[in-house]
Amino acid sequence: MKMNKKRIYIILIVCLVLLLGTATNFSLKLFRSNTNKQFEQGYLYIPTGSNLDDVVAIIKAQQILNNTESFKWVASKMNFKNIKPGKYKITKGLSNIELVRLLRSGKQEPIKLTFQNIRLKTDFAGYIGKNFEIDSLAFLNMLDSIDLVRQFGFDEETIFCMFIPNTYELYWNTSKEKFFERMQKEYIKFWNTERLAQAKAIGLSPVQVSILASIVDQEALLNREMFKIAGVYMNRLNRGIKLEADPTVIFANGDFTVKRVLYKLLQKDSPYNTYKYIGLPPGPICMPSVAAIDAVLHFEKHNYIYFCAKEDFSGLHNFASNVTEHQMNARKFQQALNNRGIKK
Repeated sequence: MKMNKKRIYIILIVCLVLLLGTATNFSLKLFRSNTNKQFEQGYLYIPTGSNLDDVVAIIKAQQILNNTESFKWVASKMNFKNIKPGKYKITKGLSNIELVRLLRSGKQEPIKLTFQNIRLKTDFAGYIGKNFEIDSLAFLNMLDSIDLVRQFGFDEETIFCMFIPNTYELYWNTSKEKFFERMQKEYIKFWNTERLAQAKAIGLSPVQVSILASIVDQEALLNREMFKIAGVYMNRLNRGIKLEADPTVIFANGDFTVKRVLYKLLQKDSPYNTYKYIGLPPGPICMPSVAAIDAVLHFEKHNYIYFCAKEDFSGLHNFASNVTEHQMNARKFQQALNNRGIKK
């Protein structure tokens, strides 16, 4: 009888030890830090349409966790099936249960997107593809889609006017359609009653303001000179004089390394060549800054119809109201280019 009791006690003790071991193991899997010792902080990107196995594979590839199998075990026990795509901030010391809760919550880190002075659609598409889940080629196709851009009130030449340069917070898995919708909302917000009234007062539409602002942006190195440069171009537009803006010639030729606009470049037959065609080009030559747009809306009123970069390479310009004075300014700058050996 005593022997049986002894056996029972032994069995109970063994069971208790096993239970404690199981509980300890269970607790460690749940609550112990599982991030790699070399891992300080980073981001986990989960693509749209991912399942748990995909998430585990990504975590393993990035070497975020010490033990991916324990994470998978905890995730399955917590019935983690609804995978929410996005960019998640992973900090040092995260346990499996904390990671599952983070991913389950969908509380991802927003991306702060800043853009300005982007010249080409291909460059913009590449930039978007680099920062978001959006495929760059698919995004480029949207920019070139006549039917789609018309839905937003633009055409394939003027669509860049919709993207107002600023810093925006968006999620990594934002779709290309949602991105366009967000940018249209920002455009409408930007062109408030005051700006619309000012554009009407100077005789331009918002799109025309943006097109002219893109030229001003490429001409002015310093923001404070934008108002005066905008005034020159408004004088030319109002008098029916060709804009003859060098940045439009450079854009038309597609060579952005040009420092000196030579005669052969001026011969390029393009609607963007304002030496050949009167009025504004059909679209912006870059995404104009807010400063340039507002400079056009509040352009400086003066009698200048010419300007030329100063020969001291300060980034400022010499302005002139007649061709004789302008030619003198131009010769000084051309001589300065020659002195520096700048031939093209």
